[in-house]
Amino acid sequence: MKKQDSIFIPIIIALSIIIPIVVALLMLFPDVFHVESENYDFSSLPFFHAILNGSTAVLLLTGFILIKNKKTNAHKLSMISAFVLSSVFLISYVTSKLTNDPVPFGGEGFIRITYFFVLITHIILSVAVLPLALFSIYRGITGEFDKHKKIVKWTFPIWMYVAITGVMVYIFMTPYY
Repeated sequence: MKKQDSIFIPIIIALSIIIPIVVALLMLFPDVFHVESENYDFSSLPFFHAILNGSTAVLLLTGFILIKNKKTNAHKLSMISAFVLSSVFLISYVTSKLTNDPVPFGGEGFIRITYFFVLITHIILSVAVLPLALFSIYRGITGEFDKHKKIVKWTFPIWMYVAITGVMVYIFMTPYY
């Protein structure tokens, strides 16, 4: 194990455990973890989240195309940008959960089943994206391209699915915001 692995791998693992737990607590106990704000209106955050998720999907696809065309520096920039947007999303999502009351989905029938399928798979896979993305970026930055290639075969489709379904969740919920 490289010296930097002994530092960064435990950090990646810790973040991959702590962040989903914090988000789950915010979702499960919205009354406990609620912050009132009279100075700021956070009601537009879901739209912002859709923009971030859509932009992340575009950057992921761009990064994929760039690496297929052997434009490694542009690929790196695109993927780091996607990660930055996903990080901004996470911070904004936590802010939204702390400040906005939960909004129930009001659809019925097939649309309700579809919505909850998309939502549940989005949530489950978003937990997996965090360590996958962190390890993918870490292996790419450290120049361990064989390890990077092995993990991105999983990271890319899962991260893309999470980004696209993030937009879909917003579209499903738009009538209820």
